[in-house]
Amino acid sequence: MTEPASGSTRAGDRAAANRWHVLALCLVAGFMTLLDVSIVNVALPSIQQGLEASPAALSWVVSGYALTFGLVLVPSGKLGDEHGRGRMFMIALLAFTGASALAGTALTPAWLVVARLLQGMAGGLLNPQVLGLIQQHFRGHERGKAFGLFGVVVGISTAIGPLLGGVIIQLAGAEQGWRWVFLVNLPFGLMGVLFAWRLLPREVSRRRSRSVDIVGMLLLGTGMVCLLLPLVAGEGGVSVGWYLLAPAPVLLGLFVFWEHRYRLRGCTPLVDLRLFTVGSYAVGSALGLLYFAGFTSIFFVLAVYFQRGLGYTALQAGLALTPFAVGSAVSAVFGGRVVHRFGRRVVLVGLSAALAGLLTTDLLLASGVGMKAGLIVAPPLLVAGIGSGLVISPNQTVTLSEVDVAHGSTAAGVQQTGQRIGSALGIATASGLFFGQLSGGDYGDAISTGLVASVSFVGAALLVGLAELVVGGRRRRRSSTG
Repeated sequence: MTEPASGSTRAGDRAAANRWHVLALCLVAGFMTLLDVSIVNVALPSIQQGLEASPAALSWVVSGYALTFGLVLVPSGKLGDEHGRGRMFMIALLAFTGASALAGTALTPAWLVVARLLQGMAGGLLNPQVLGLIQQHFRGHERGKAFGLFGVVVGISTAIGPLLGGVIIQLAGAEQGWRWVFLVNLPFGLMGVLFAWRLLPREVSRRRSRSVDIVGMLLLGTGMVCLLLPLVAGEGGVSVGWYLLAPAPVLLGLFVFWEHRYRLRGCTPLVDLRLFTVGSYAVGSALGLLYFAGFTSIFFVLAVYFQRGLGYTALQAGLALTPFAVGSAVSAVFGGRVVHRFGRRVVLVGLSAALAGLLTTDLLLASGVGMKAGLIVAPPLLVAGIGSGLVISPNQTVTLSEVDVAHGSTAAGVQQTGQRIGSALGIATASGLFFGQLSGGDYGDAISTGLVASVSFVGAALLVGLAELVVGGRRRRRSSTG
């Protein structure tokens, strides 16, 4: 009688251990792809020196990755849901590692740009599988912990990129150091593929769609190109016609109409729009878009201000942003543990702290603190980072909490697409205000104006969360009295 129980316990222990091994694998993969968004910025002077790259080529090294990353998120989520997340994870990680090798061995600027486009596509294929696997392997309180650790990865990878890039280039030399920014991915990627082969299930396809939603993919793809291309190319200084933004809402509107009609015909759409009838998912996706617009633009304008305005080195600028990363890493773990109990209220506390920290940072920099700015704004950046850690992973947990696991990767892909749109919109807005003010003033005025955009987006995210809290409270009171 006791042996089956003992065997069952051992099997349960093995399953639990396997879950956490899968999580560790997912966190490493997610860290690699998100780090490559920010680490390359400080390598641009080294790339220019080593490859004699033009400003336009350098801009595409940065913006090309962001563009292809954002374009493939939704189809990638669909592929994971239908054909197995483990299988797609291994394909994507192998492709990302190969593209990193291609980038690190580039002999011409064009070669490097193509490698970055491929690297972005592989990263966009990988990330929905990471979130889908976390949702698939964890439930309840443990899911909150898992997403909390993923929040640590998001916060650290975004903030530590410039610091890590500066260290690598300093160690490897200015002319060839940029290569190691890409080649450092190789050992981690190859080990990740081996562990994925051992740990991840290679599921049989869950369902075979009777037809492929080609029209939906074309409408979404062209709409996203029109929306993202002017924004992400503008970040790097590439002149891309802003007129492309005009057809974007039309194409995306047609996509929504088509997906609805396609489902009514009994076919499987690229995105099942009934996802947005799940209140927690719709609100969380909107909140995430707005927060990422503020969150990512902070690092852009502060990095430019510290390096160009104050003359900091890339390493010094990275160190100045470290308090945000530290605060985010610590609070994300705590937020993941308590979100199962307190829900979106954790996110509201985080948004309030982030808003307070950013407002204080803005006011201090506007007062003209000079070369000591990095030290003086460290405390409010720490507060903002603590708030950020209570936003990203708890919001991820609450947003996906009511989504069917079978649609987990698609839901994550749609949500991450919104975050990429928010990031591009936020950086374009903040940098436009920053450089617009700089043309007629000094760096102190420019950083204050640029941070206004970041603060405004975070404030808008807080309003969305408060609105959900108020509306939800009214509904609960009505149901209790009815």
